[in-house]
Amino acid sequence: MDNFMEYGWEDEIVEESRDFVLLPEGDYDFTVAKYERARHEGSAKVPPCNMAKVTFTIWGAEDSVDITENFFLCNKFEWKLSALFLALGLKKHGEPLKMNWNAITGKKGKCHVYVDNYKNKDGEDRQSNKIKKLYAYDENVTTIQPAKQQTPQYSQPAQTGGWKAGAF
Repeated sequence: MDNFMEYGWEDEIVEESRDFVLLPEGDYDFTVAKYERARHEGSAKVPPCNMAKVTFTIWGAEDSVDITENFFLCNKFEWKLSALFLALGLKKHGEPLKMNWNAITGKKGKCHVYVDNYKNKDGEDRQSNKIKKLYAYDENVTTIQPAKQQTPQYSQPAQTGGWKAGAF
């Protein structure tokens, strides 16, 4: 957010577009940029429950992107909650954990990113990056090394629901 500048209601604007960064599929380092507490109102597959919206900054070789994932606080997705805390080194294998969401911001880890192909609401073909797997803190994974870690120049629109049961 170093480059963040709020506009006044009557300020002048110039920029019309921004290049969209799409990382190739692979294993990457990430930093948890932020999380937000939210509420999932329920759907056919997930009951109403608390939800954490976690934004990961993924560090590519040349660029970085932000990917937002939803973590549903219910027993159906306990495996996904464990994967997050294991990836950040806040949970140890085989041990219970009292979730401390305030401890995740700024933590680093490794993940597998893929390119998701989808149709937008207008039926147009689109692509975005999503996280397929978070690697546990003790997994030996070689990631794509960034040229330098910098502030992301573009954050992808928040993509949600990237993980499906059994994805990892």
